[in-house]
Amino acid sequence: MDSNKIETLSTVKLQHSSELYKIVDALNRTLKDDDLMFGLALDDENEEQAIFTIYRT
Repeated sequence: MDSNKIETLSTVKLQHSSELYKIVDALNRTLKDDDLMFGLALDDENEEQAIFTIYRT
């Protein structure tokens, strides 16, 4: 695998909450040394849903 490539491991949609970013931030800080990265975005079609994604870096 290319050393600069980011691989998507999992994506899940869930109900948006204003504090979800705190979980993503904690995961990113805790697991960055394990080559994992976490993302959170609002769904383009439904702003009441969030998209949580796990990446391998």
